[in-house]
Amino acid sequence: MSALVVGLAVLLIWPLFNAVLAGYATTTAAAAGRHARRGRRPPEFPAGQRAHPVSYWIVIPCLNEERVVARTVAAALALPAPGARVEVLVVDDGSDDGTPAVLAGIGHERLHVLRREPPVARQGKGAALNAAYQLIRQRVAEAGTDPTRVAVGVIDGDGRGTDNLLVEVGDALREPAVGAVQVRVRIHNRDRLLGMAQDLEFGSVADASQVLRDRVGSVGLGGNGQFIRLSALLALGDQPWSGCLVEDLELGLRLHLARVRVRYVWRAAVVQQAVVDARRLLRQRTRWAQGNLQCLPYLGRLFGARQIPNHTFVEMAYYLLAPWFNALGAIVVGGFWTVTTIRAANGGAVLSGGVVLGIVVAIWLSVMVLPGLLWAVLHRFRLRDEALSRCLLGGLVYPALLLLGLVSTWRAVARQVSGRRGWAKTERIPEAVPELT
Repeated sequence: MSALVVGLAVLLIWPLFNAVLAGYATTTAAAAGRHARRGRRPPEFPAGQRAHPVSYWIVIPCLNEERVVARTVAAALALPAPGARVEVLVVDDGSDDGTPAVLAGIGHERLHVLRREPPVARQGKGAALNAAYQLIRQRVAEAGTDPTRVAVGVIDGDGRGTDNLLVEVGDALREPAVGAVQVRVRIHNRDRLLGMAQDLEFGSVADASQVLRDRVGSVGLGGNGQFIRLSALLALGDQPWSGCLVEDLELGLRLHLARVRVRYVWRAAVVQQAVVDARRLLRQRTRWAQGNLQCLPYLGRLFGARQIPNHTFVEMAYYLLAPWFNALGAIVVGGFWTVTTIRAANGGAVLSGGVVLGIVVAIWLSVMVLPGLLWAVLHRFRLRDEALSRCLLGGLVYPALLLLGLVSTWRAVARQVSGRRGWAKTERIPEAVPELT
């Protein structure tokens, strides 16, 4: 029976961790709300130290995005940025569908299209972003604009920012020490249950984690909704983005090593499509896990970097190692409970084997389901754009995403060991094309 008590204590760590994280995010948001209601503005800096952007370049990497790219471009061009100019650069990375025709049909002075042809095309998202960066660097130099006042943003082909996106990013970049900003990510096709679960994951769980990481100085960049000062990219050379399968994760690590401060903005968001096919979702998560595995060598560099505080290193190390700890921990804990349950049932000391098994199943189900329901309530409380019933249904599906993550971690190990690096593009869901104004 003592073994069962130990096993129960180990299991409770997971829901307790989620409860603490959710509580922290909620209190932080409440404090920020009180701050805003009192009319406080971000700090102003002397004229010689002003760092808010006067120019935004929004990069949209694009490969066979005919179904969604028109809407994405229209949304990017429409983003307000008081006191700054917004340029939109679409990198057509060798599309062979109707994407070139769609882009050719959009006539706008602030839209630029960089067409890449084989053999340089289709070398990965990182290569496409590097090509965009090199063009932006050239244009900014020709215009004589201070690179510290230029922000390069990345919005995927299926993404669109909220109206306050550039205003919030600009406020975060007022501080000269801040070199990059990551904004919240949401899901717009959350009418599908699997999409709702992913909105719960991005809009609540990942958001709370980033709020905490912002506090300790270890914010990570995502593939969608990242904004980097051009001067920070210049410090990283000709190719700031790498060929890693999660190039955004590696860029964030490189920026931290270069002593560039990265902030997180949760009041604005980039909204993207969810993957609502289970097989494609598993493939996506396996790619993320394999990219995470490719970034593990950075742990040594982070550990040896004297400029990174110990608490920041610990948090970044946890972020890199968590998928692997979870995968191994699930096996260890599952094996422990299996052996303990069998022994308790065979011993028949107090309860029958069936009762013991029922208790174990009930405990496991509670531990798996309760965190998702907790995040569902938080989602409704903070975002208020979905009915509580929808949020709770998404919370019930959330454990399936966790299970998918465990499976994808082991698939990623198999792919990495076998030397497989190639990936098929995730297919988009068609969207209505808006009129460009």
